[in-house]
Amino acid sequence: MRFLPATLRAAFARAAPALLGHLAVRLLGLAVLARWAHLQHHGVWPTLATSWDSHWYLGIADHGYDQELGTRLYHNNLAFFPLYPAVVKAVAAVTPGSRASVGVAVAVLCSSAAAWGIFAVGDRLYGRRAGTVLTVLWGALPVAVVQWMGYTESLFTALAAWALYCVLTGRWVAAGALAGLAGLTRPTGIAVAAAVVVAALVAVGRGAPARGPVTGALLAPLGWFGFVAWVGVRLGRWDGYFAVQRLWTNEWDGGADTLRELRTLLVYDRSPALFLVVVSLVLILAGALFLLSAADRQPVALLTFSAVLLLVVLGSGGVYFPRARFLLPGFPLLLPLAVSLARARRHVTLLVLGGAALSSAWLGSYMLLVWPGPP
Repeated sequence: MRFLPATLRAAFARAAPALLGHLAVRLLGLAVLARWAHLQHHGVWPTLATSWDSHWYLGIADHGYDQELGTRLYHNNLAFFPLYPAVVKAVAAVTPGSRASVGVAVAVLCSSAAAWGIFAVGDRLYGRRAGTVLTVLWGALPVAVVQWMGYTESLFTALAAWALYCVLTGRWVAAGALAGLAGLTRPTGIAVAAAVVVAALVAVGRGAPARGPVTGALLAPLGWFGFVAWVGVRLGRWDGYFAVQRLWTNEWDGGADTLRELRTLLVYDRSPALFLVVVSLVLILAGALFLLSAADRQPVALLTFSAVLLLVVLGSGGVYFPRARFLLPGFPLLLPLAVSLARARRHVTLLVLGGAALSSAWLGSYMLLVWPGPP
């Protein structure tokens, strides 16, 4: 660590307990998954590296994007944003191992970068202990196993967390650039862009020099809009990206489909699938935590990010089961709980975090080895 600048070494030392806590939780999850997979005579590595969406990203890295829209449901790979497969392809070109192995390695490294960014936000707002608890909670979410899979959640969360931290510290150009990259990573990148733009407008309205915030606001949406426009040009129609989303039965309906699913699973279905019940509870809890976040008067950037993320995830129709995963980057929603635990007695904090870690390890393994669909 001596080769690092003194300020960076100090920042790393301050974040070390949070990073170690996050690592411990994820290693516990991996150990439970490995044991469960062994009992089922199932390989851990294929599950983490090549299953479900991982297969789509690897296909993009290998062969690029589709040239035509087509008519088959759940088939067009233009629904997947390009930054993660581009990173995997670039890193694999200069390192040994398969692209699948590189994909998991990138996700693991990005999860640590995300954990550091989450700690930085929590530490700046509420202090070191709250930041540490927030980071461990993020690593112990019910679907946190995807943080170490060939998925985009870790990369996206890292970009989102550091973009929000840059907003909080007035680094507007960096915030805009990171938001632009987040917009090239996932459809919900629009939430990061909105957070930067709204915070920039508020800063200018309060009398801050306009140059930095305006530059950040102009950069922030370029990634998301750029990819959407590129898909339109590729398919020869202005609504090309949204046409692709319709082939994945994914259209914004204001939350009508989400409400129908919640009512069916929690009221009418006498034997709902466990995983779908967990997803439903996560969605309900996320809504409640947003109300608490608003009551706590979180900074406008964090509230905007959480609000737009919830609007996109809860307001979209289509497949229901991945929605808990879609909310994984929404770490600001955990701040009310993290602050409360940071102020609680130490044994209470440890008991809650330990229970969360154990439940995350079990649910993650259940999701990948028992649940028959994607996470």
